[in-house]
Order: sequence, then C-alpha cells, then structure tokens
Amino acid sequence: MTTHPEAARPLAELEPQHDFFVGIDSDGCAFDTMEIKHKECFIPNIIKHWGLQPVSKYAREAAEFVNLYSQWRGTNRWPALVMAFDLLRERPEVRARGVEPPQAARIREFIAADDFAMSNDGLEAYMAAHPDPELEIAMAWTKGVNATVADIVHGVPPFPWVRESLELLTDKADMIVVSATPVGALTREWEEHHIAPFVRAIAGQEMGKKAVHLELAARGRYPSDHILMIGDAPGDLRAARANEALFYPIKPGHEEESWREFHDEAVHKFLALEYAGGYEAGLIADFERLLPEIPPWEQ
Repeated sequence: MTTHPEAARPLAELEPQHDFFVGIDSDGCAFDTMEIKHKECFIPNIIKHWGLQPVSKYAREAAEFVNLYSQWRGTNRWPALVMAFDLLRERPEVRARGVEPPQAARIREFIAADDFAMSNDGLEAYMAAHPDPELEIAMAWTKGVNATVADIVHGVPPFPWVRESLELLTDKADMIVVSATPVGALTREWEEHHIAPFVRAIAGQEMGKKAVHLELAARGRYPSDHILMIGDAPGDLRAARANEALFYPIKPGHEEESWREFHDEAVHKFLALEYAGGYEAGLIADFERLLPEIPPWEQ
C-alpha cells in the first residue's frame, strides 16, 4: 500500500479548527455492527464462496475468533480471511473431514503488495496486473460481503452515550471517523443516524490504513496529548501509538459502559490534559485482557 493514497488527500487538507483532535472507529466502536456484519454477512459469504460447507461450524468458529474475540479483532478483511483459513487448517476436525481450506497464495501476494490498497478497488487494480482464478473468487467474495451488508445492516443505532459524547466534544475537538470499512457503508450508517455532521471527515479503507488517517489528519498539527483515538480493537491502539497519540478503548462486550465512562469521566481528563499515564494504562490493561491470542479450542 502506498504511504499516502491519493484518496486520502481530503485528510491531508483538513485544517485544525479546535485545540483537540479525536479519531473514532465505527464498527464495534461507535456502532453495534460488528456482530451482525461478521455473523450474518462476512461468514456466510466465506462459507459460500470458498467451499467450506462441509466444515461450516469450524469455519464460523475460526472467523468469529479472528474478527470478534481475539487480538486480531478489527483487522482488515483480507488478512483476517487468511488468518481464518490458517486456523481452520490446523483443526483436526477439519482434516478428519478431508477438507483442505484455501492456501490463499494469491491473496497473500495481494496483501503484501505495497502499491495496492487492501480494498475492492485495490484488488481490482491488482488483478489487472496479476490475473488469477483465486482472485476472481476473492472478488466475488468481497463483493458478496458488501452486497449482504447493504441488504441486511440497517437500523442499527450508535451505542448509548455515543451521540452525547459527540455533542460534548463538538465545540472542543476536531473529529473524524477512522475505519477500515468502505467509505460508502460508513457514510450511510453515520448519515442514517444523523451523527455525520459531528465529524469533519469519514475515512475508510480507500484512504489507507488507520495509522495513515491519523498521520495525515492530526500528527504534527496538534500536540500528542491533544490527539485521542477511540477504538474497540488492538489495531486501533497500534494506529494511535504509531502517531504518538492517546487511546481510549471501547471494551468488547462492555460497550455501553465504556461510552458512559468516556462521557462522564475520560473525556474530561483528556480535555484537562490529565488522561495520559496511569489512567490510560489502566484502561488499556483491562481492554487487552478481553482479547486473547489463543483460540478457545486450543486452550
């Protein structure tokens, strides 16, 4: 992937209007959409397009662990797909059924290619230079996921205390959406629930990785202790740290509690420059304990 995709130019052109900056992840963080998107959209399409019907139970467990219940929660769909295949291949139950999950060699090459964004547009451009039947299946899968999301995921509101938190910050911080979801889906969700006006930009996978979003929109424009990333996945934490920014975790399974704590306490510490240090460290420690590395079937 290029360091600064052309699509991300709007982020680079944002001018600070307030003293503070807040980046907010969307799926699983601002919106309770992670469960429905993965369980009803991503995983059925994995089973359908990659021929995993004979081991659908185990394919579902692997994909749910990677995308929802592990340290890889929130990973871009392409690396997450490969991880699910790899976990599935290790299971004796799958081998006993004579099923060989995809090796995904061509997808791995696409992921490793520096000049192509890990998005549908990026895959289309990559396929023009590297046509392959595996990538045809990959394109059918990713388009199938997006179509199912558009068909199914409606009417899912923001978590309680999200709107109140955005209202509290509206005259204090420049806010943007920082997400690995396609921009079209993000825009639809934020506009559907009338919270898009609170943010100055909606950055999705077409604009590069989350760390790039923060780098272009915030790094060097605000002091480090004036930049906060709100997220529900370890990748959000890494994006913040890559830009020397602070991080507020929305704890999976405890989202409403996390947002209420943010609204009632954490945001005030952030604005008073009292957030960094022990307070932040305690929140992150609690968050990391919820997302293991080893799947439950190996414990």
